[in-house]
Amino acid sequence: MNLASYKSTAEFLHQSEIKKTEVLRITTDYPEMTIEDAYKVQEELVAIKLKQGHQIIGPKMGLTSQAKMRQMNVEEPIYGYIFDYMVIPEGGTIYMTDLIHPKVEAEIAFILGKDIEGTAVTGAEVLAATDYVVPALEIIDSRYENFKFTLPDVIADNASSSRVVLGDHLTKPELLELDSIGVTLSINGEIKDSGVSASVVGHPANSVAMLANMLARKGEKLQAGNIILTGGITEAVMLSAGDLVSAKLESLGEISFKVAK
Repeated sequence: MNLASYKSTAEFLHQSEIKKTEVLRITTDYPEMTIEDAYKVQEELVAIKLKQGHQIIGPKMGLTSQAKMRQMNVEEPIYGYIFDYMVIPEGGTIYMTDLIHPKVEAEIAFILGKDIEGTAVTGAEVLAATDYVVPALEIIDSRYENFKFTLPDVIADNASSSRVVLGDHLTKPELLELDSIGVTLSINGEIKDSGVSASVVGHPANSVAMLANMLARKGEKLQAGNIILTGGITEAVMLSAGDLVSAKLESLGEISFKVAK
């Protein structure tokens, strides 16, 4: 792939999101697309959004469970970016007409108080640089038909970033055992999935450390004020109009939103 291909592919994915129409995975046309190519497309997609006046809230991590990494044959998670237009207030509403085929998963988000940079960042360094953690519900919405994609496809598509609900209750990380937070995800009062925060690469802070190390290879860093989604603790569950979605995260609180047509 070349720069023109990166730009045209990014615009193709951007238009899919804008028009709320699913598309065939881009590796159908670019079967030799590499992970590096995919991040180049993602960079062009991010540039389009920034040019339109949107602001980055922070990065997000995906494929953070060992099982998912084995399934996709990768040694580290993937990342994308959350923008301001994606943030829904706690207890707020998302609209199916704004999306294609959304799914939801429960996560822990880190709010950084200091910059983090370097190629050997540790989870302990992340905790020292974190002001607060909050519960989060991430709504992912792959632009690809029937959620069918390869690893380069999903990276190029900004890791399926779509919407996020962040909890109002801020907690200092030193007050928690962040690797043993029990989580339940419910829809209409029925528990759909549950998990423990250690499923996120052993500790959610490790996820942020891995992200910092990945960005450092590109000469980039995590910045104070970033809100970082560390990866799904639960499986992603499909949403429908009329759903009331809620999650309980031990010691972190509850979080919810509604789904309208």
